[in-house]
Amino acid sequence: MFITGLRMLRGPRTAVRGNQVAAVGMAIAVGATLAQPGVGDWLLIVIGVAIGVAVGVPAARSVKMTAMPQMVALFNGVGGGAVALISVVEFRGAGGDLPAQELIPILFAAIIGSISFWGSNIAFLKLQELMKGGLKTPKAVTAVLAAIPVALAIVIAAGSESELLFWLILLSAGALGIFAVVPIGGADMPVVISTLNAFTGLSAAAAGVALDNTALIVAGMLVGASGTILTKQMAEAMNRSIGNVFFAGVGTGGGGALVAPGGGGTARSTSAADVAIQLSYARLVVVVPGYGMAVAQAQRAVADLAAELEKRGVEVLYAIHPVAGRMPGHMNVLLAEADVPYDKLKEMDDINGEFARTDVSLVIGANDVTNPAARTVADSPIYGMPILDVDKSGSVIVLKRSMSSGFAGIDNPLFYDPKTAMLFGDAKTSVSEILSEVQAL
Repeated sequence: MFITGLRMLRGPRTAVRGNQVAAVGMAIAVGATLAQPGVGDWLLIVIGVAIGVAVGVPAARSVKMTAMPQMVALFNGVGGGAVALISVVEFRGAGGDLPAQELIPILFAAIIGSISFWGSNIAFLKLQELMKGGLKTPKAVTAVLAAIPVALAIVIAAGSESELLFWLILLSAGALGIFAVVPIGGADMPVVISTLNAFTGLSAAAAGVALDNTALIVAGMLVGASGTILTKQMAEAMNRSIGNVFFAGVGTGGGGALVAPGGGGTARSTSAADVAIQLSYARLVVVVPGYGMAVAQAQRAVADLAAELEKRGVEVLYAIHPVAGRMPGHMNVLLAEADVPYDKLKEMDDINGEFARTDVSLVIGANDVTNPAARTVADSPIYGMPILDVDKSGSVIVLKRSMSSGFAGIDNPLFYDPKTAMLFGDAKTSVSEILSEVQAL
């Protein structure tokens, strides 16, 4: 059921049912585990389940789509923390005297679970903008932090039964998770979330090996394998290695005031009426969604505008950058929620060749993933990152609240391009005004 549920997550039409199938599978796994002899105090287990339900269900039902990346980071961290706690319980319960086939997986689970827990919590703080910027951790410090828990694990595996050493493993691995994620920001954050998700899965699988729990092994490996594949795909889409993501983070998060590039230039503002005319008489319009669309909850208004344009014979496509938003697939989820046909969502490699024939690119809150500095400014923190080639289209309309920078905290020369016009305001309000003007034509 885990495998079937994961397979059904590949498309929006079956994703909800896939989640339900996997949830039923988990319920069966939990029931089968509790049915085994020697489980322990049922009352404590029931209380724990009740607390989890009381916290998890309302949180998941009430979370806004804009805060979904934060929730994913928190839930992922909880998984890693749970695995770390399991490793502590197993080690203490045996007094450190465990056979190698159990001890080694427990040590692995402790290290990776602790990294995932603390790293995911830092990711949450950065996504929630409770932590601005971040210290650049020297590579030597990161290397030492990585070596300490490994060295301690080798000492324990060699015969030491010291509980203090085990706690030091958890603390040093947690420090590694914190210092590895603190410097990371900007477009790298979705890659970080995916990597930590893979870590949680691998640690859960290791705990399953130690506990001889087949369901935990299967579920952990599914999460670990899928998270690893997703991480690799996103890193390749950004033309960067995983090591480069963690040791040379893009940007520092937050956003200062945007200033004109060295060559000068003035941003040109426009009105909803003028945008409506441009869109109505275009042959091809490409919508480029970003985090600004998520913040404004503008996806349904965008879908309504696209439907109205299509009635007039305008072709409308959506350009999806692999790291647009704050988590993998963020834009896909939002647009699927608005019932946008999945075949209209075009990945970066597929859509970039279409911009040359695009009459109007409608950029809705996407900043870093449309920034031409990634191609031309060698000292830019996003230099070398593949972007959506919106500057190659006939004209560009950018919907933003203000002239502030994106999550990477850098300027975007696209805003000063003579072919670009800025429509300021809340994205949902702006799109609704454009739709009204289109309908009035």
